[in-house]
Amino acid sequence: MALSDDEKDTLARLEMQLLRAQRPLRALNAYYEGEQRVEQLGLAVPPELRQFLTIVNWPGTYVDAIEERLDVEGFRLPNATEADEDLWRVWQENDLDEESQLGHLDALALKRAFIVVGSGDDTPDAPDADGEAGDRDPATPLVTVESATEVTVELSPRTRRVAAGAKVYTDRADDGSVARKATLYQPDVTVWVERQNARWVEVDRDEHKLGVVPVVPLVNRPRLAKRDGRSQLDRVISLTDAAARALTNAQLATEIMAIPQRYVLGASKGDFIDKDGKALAAWEAYFGAIWALSNKEAKVGQFSAADLSNFKTIVDHYASLVAGVTGLPMRYLGQSTTNPPSAEGIRADESRLIKTCERFHRTAGGAWERTMRLVRRFLDGDWNPELAQLETLWRDPATPTRAQQADAAVKLVQAGILPVEAAWEDMGYSVVRRNKLRALRDAERAADPVLEIARGIGGGQPVSDQPEAGAVDAVAG
Repeated sequence: MALSDDEKDTLARLEMQLLRAQRPLRALNAYYEGEQRVEQLGLAVPPELRQFLTIVNWPGTYVDAIEERLDVEGFRLPNATEADEDLWRVWQENDLDEESQLGHLDALALKRAFIVVGSGDDTPDAPDADGEAGDRDPATPLVTVESATEVTVELSPRTRRVAAGAKVYTDRADDGSVARKATLYQPDVTVWVERQNARWVEVDRDEHKLGVVPVVPLVNRPRLAKRDGRSQLDRVISLTDAAARALTNAQLATEIMAIPQRYVLGASKGDFIDKDGKALAAWEAYFGAIWALSNKEAKVGQFSAADLSNFKTIVDHYASLVAGVTGLPMRYLGQSTTNPPSAEGIRADESRLIKTCERFHRTAGGAWERTMRLVRRFLDGDWNPELAQLETLWRDPATPTRAQQADAAVKLVQAGILPVEAAWEDMGYSVVRRNKLRALRDAERAADPVLEIARGIGGGQPVSDQPEAGAVDAVAG
């Protein structure tokens, strides 16, 4: 089946939209990697001395500081106390522990990334090196995280949902040949095409009849009038360029003025010859330890070296401005303090950074929840209305000490505010670890049921509501 006129028009619009986005995305990526070109007036640093350009990678530091605190720990259905095991299995089989980090990083740096959901492969994973079959279930939906340099979407002006999407990419075969390919995503069909003779030719299509486009945007800081988001780097780009110019000038000044300049009065060319009567090289004469001058009236002296501390002052000032607009603690920007901060001081110092992460949890959590609704649709063949209240579970973005977490867990359990299993979750234990602790607790009950009965008779909390000594004491220690 050939592409319809509507499909051709949609693909052409999306391809053009993707091409227009390439240049600003490359610029943002260069700032994140610390590879940007800094514009200079050329007054203090002429073009031939641009090799002294020094980049201070504050944009990368800022994005990494946020991304390092973004960890998805599961998805919880309404009226459930634990993360959904089936959705978490799909998450693990698609390596989304690793891939989600890449998506979050690109969303923060490049404004957006995309999540694509598709049906599973018809065949299981290939055997590994030991000849054993792969562990991926062929019925598991395929979830991939895609770059904004290859994927783009159109939003419905009424619903703000994705109306169409496309992935345009270059495919390199084993024989070295290169092919330009694209995938067009629409609510009821997905079409795979290939570039042949300057036109798109259909290769395959899937009439899935989902009713929604299986592409979910992962957008950073969207606004009502700017739904495609904003890069987290925007706030620090100009200050980073200013600091780079100051550091470049500092390097140039170090080369020229850091060494004290000397002067000689009353000397002749004959004073600068070696024992064989040959004239000394300029640098050899300059750095000579002993000078012997024939003219007794000759004078030798040196000027004071330039004081370059003004460059440190201006760079420190730019660092404080970056801290002000980003909420990064000054120690993240290389400004150390004399006294090490306390645990409470660290948390207070990171309050704005923590709130930035929590705001990202809200928008990114919505994207992952829409993704998991699509996953469940692929698994069940129908939409589950209960998933409208699906919740994404995130790890706490703050940096409390392990002793603080354990102490808080013990107090909440002893006060009867939380059961011990909720305390395990607050302490950051994974689903696998919580299941293991639950099994150990059940085995302990089975081994000594008398102790359980005695605790109940004595008015104490049953074992299920008491903190596990092994779990909590080990953390506190």
